[in-house]
Amino acid sequence: MRLRIRNGHIVDPANGIDAVGDICIAAGRIVSVPGANTEFAADRTIDAAAKLVIPGIVDLCARFREPGAEHKATIASESKAAASAGITSICCPPDTRPVIDTPAVVELIHQRAELNHTRIYALGALTHGLAGERLAEMKTMMLAGCVGVSNGIQSIRNTEVLRRAMEYAAGFAIPVYFYPEDYYLRNDGVIHEGATSTRLGLPPIPATAESIAVSQALLLLEQAGGRLHIGRLSSARSVELIAAAKQRGLPVTADTGICYLHLCDTDIGNYDTSRHVIPPLRGQQDRQVLREALAQGVIDAVCSDHQPHDDDAKAAPFSETEPGASTIEVLFPLLYRLVAEGVEAPDPRPAIPKAVGLSLLVNIADGLRAFFGFTLPHTFLYFRKWSAYCNHLAKLAQHHSGRDKKNPNKSHLYFSEVFHNIFSFIVICKMFLYI
Repeated sequence: MRLRIRNGHIVDPANGIDAVGDICIAAGRIVSVPGANTEFAADRTIDAAAKLVIPGIVDLCARFREPGAEHKATIASESKAAASAGITSICCPPDTRPVIDTPAVVELIHQRAELNHTRIYALGALTHGLAGERLAEMKTMMLAGCVGVSNGIQSIRNTEVLRRAMEYAAGFAIPVYFYPEDYYLRNDGVIHEGATSTRLGLPPIPATAESIAVSQALLLLEQAGGRLHIGRLSSARSVELIAAAKQRGLPVTADTGICYLHLCDTDIGNYDTSRHVIPPLRGQQDRQVLREALAQGVIDAVCSDHQPHDDDAKAAPFSETEPGASTIEVLFPLLYRLVAEGVEAPDPRPAIPKAVGLSLLVNIADGLRAFFGFTLPHTFLYFRKWSAYCNHLAKLAQHHSGRDKKNPNKSHLYFSEVFHNIFSFIVICKMFLYI
């Protein structure tokens, strides 16, 4: 199929493009940008006048629940949700069922992804079964198509195993995606240790459970070498450790989840299970430090940390519910909200390939695959209510988000013009227009 996107305002910081023009696409690849290629014979023309054409968003952590928990979500449903929100490339952690620790599971995910709207980059397991006891076949999984290795949200209690895993990964130039948490300090906690945990009487997780794990990983990085990406920072002390490591020249990058930039532990209110996330929502000071770290480039990227659940997963006492929230559809609106609030972040694109070894950045240039979207300024997203947590997030950006409870795998997207300068998405992925 030959497609022309006409008269769009093309914005691509990676290639220094900020101009009105046409984009011509043939066989899924960009032929010319920007410009009015009058000789290009298009099978279909889309008028993008008064719209912004932007590169697709890369999400460094989102779960599809497939294989193993298809009653919660599937690769098909979450890919559509991501595409509707402008996300065209996603890193999938290895904590599926079965775990991504063999080439067969990697191939399964890639086969399912080929039928959908986004590019999925699988992260292989750092240890076999994520048990933290013996190393997984990292090199074999990389040859099968993984872009890095991770132990998901499972702590590696044996420091010697973590050291050997990082050394092995460094020997093959495999990026390590590390979730920082000390198993013993977490101690089955469910909420940040502070005034709110005391008031609610819930088992707490101290901030040191994260910062000690960050410190340990950075020291092992100094010894083992390689590349380390620390995911979902939530505490101020962890930010300080990352900043100091970068000043020493360590090859480390970091991200945080979008909810930690907008919410804090007081938003849990009276046992609101929709705010049960791991790592837990921290204090207001932690949230402010995370925002400052993003603006200063200490934090390199923001991910959705998308973890879809069915209703039953949250229908229990707080400490007995499953942690996580569905955030993929509100990632960009809430990022844009940060900009509107004065949090100016540096361009994250140089950090993304360092973090997970992506060989191809999502941008708009001749010869590249057509992964981008175009947006309507002065418009905002309106989703039907489907989760109290997502609804609370959406209110921060004057959004409402939701899925049909009778069909949780179905996403609904509506547009309504208002004066707020928030974007709505019509995303083109692999030459399939998903609206």
